[in-house]
Amino acid sequence: MNFYKPDQHRKIAYNKFECNLENKPGIIFLGGLASDMEGTKATYLENWCQNNKVSFLRFDYSGHGSSGGNFIDGSVLSWSADALSVLDNLTNGKQILVGSSMGGWIALLLAKKRPKKIHSILGIAAAPDFTEDLMWKNFNNDEKKKITNDGILMQDSQYSDEPYKISKNLIFQSRSCLILSDKLRFNFPVRLLQGTSDEDVPIDLALKLINHIDCNDAKLEIVKNADHSFSSEKCLSIIINNLKELLSLN
Repeated sequence: MNFYKPDQHRKIAYNKFECNLENKPGIIFLGGLASDMEGTKATYLENWCQNNKVSFLRFDYSGHGSSGGNFIDGSVLSWSADALSVLDNLTNGKQILVGSSMGGWIALLLAKKRPKKIHSILGIAAAPDFTEDLMWKNFNNDEKKKITNDGILMQDSQYSDEPYKISKNLIFQSRSCLILSDKLRFNFPVRLLQGTSDEDVPIDLALKLINHIDCNDAKLEIVKNADHSFSSEKCLSIIINNLKELLSLN
């Protein structure tokens, strides 16, 4: 594990494998909310990239995993800034952005800011604007008041014994990152993977996103019975098959 310090306030943990093959893009894995770079998809992709001589980078956002900072201080605004700094300073050449859940949203933000650095995007249960459309709009008045007045709302998580800490920062600062109000115009391939058994990101959001993307090569693949983690052997194989296709494209 290595550490990268974009500034005096941030310390980003990352793992990087670099292979110097000309004209072949690298891959960056962008994780989900409250996840870390030791998850099943991130480590599986790293092993596959090492075996197939493809550059790969995984990292933890501030307040996640082994990186510095407090989770409740962060938002999609600050975590996308972490990702942008990693893209700018820790990678060479064009990159395939593999974004899981919140990471799919962050991948889209990076693509808007650094289109010339992006080879393609692979979104896995991508969740753009989730803080507003899947959280805030579904909270009751008491929950909204608790976030506004207390600064934090605790919610049970099916992925961890620890509850989700939904902070005022997460909701309100992330509003500057909302992207589904305007068309997303990209000049590179986009692939979206979505499971029918995903209890966190509805298929409606995947359909909204694919219809929102203006690009010559965009596809949505809906996988029956796949859940939000998208980490079964079948799902991992689907991810790799999509990466193989993207790597074959110029």
